[in-house]
Amino acid sequence: MTNTHIALVLGATGSIGGEVARQLAARGWKVRALHRDPTTLNDRDDRFEWIKGDAMNQQDVMAAAKGAQIILHAVNPPGYRNWAGVVLPMIDNTIAAARASGARIVLPGTVYNYGPNAFPVLRESSAQEPLTHKGAIRVELERRLQAASADGVRS
Repeated sequence: MTNTHIALVLGATGSIGGEVARQLAARGWKVRALHRDPTTLNDRDDRFEWIKGDAMNQQDVMAAAKGAQIILHAVNPPGYRNWAGVVLPMIDNTIAAARASGARIVLPGTVYNYGPNAFPVLRESSAQEPLTHKGAIRVELERRLQAASADGVRS
């Protein structure tokens, strides 16, 4: 595989986003990493193309996604706070960028959107009945992604 495959990673400084970005780079993908201020990163991976931008800014995400085949949406709110105000606008921006670029969205799963009745074994068909506010937000995030998929956005 050559570097003609491009992945935009939102959340490249996090655990999941960082590991997936490293694995993609190791397999020959060109990795673009969107970050609010990449110059402040002490341990940034030099294999990535660091792009200054914010996942809360639709134009930033759309510009970074041009030419990308995948967008890894592994971003969380800054400081892991204000989920209600940040999580849904970020997925909306990712959906808009995927729609414009033709990229496929990759979204890591969580358990936030499941209630205790879904355990001990989660399945694709498990009911999403969260007991927490964060879980309800995650259910809405996935609902928006599913609606976009029905409208031609690959995920």
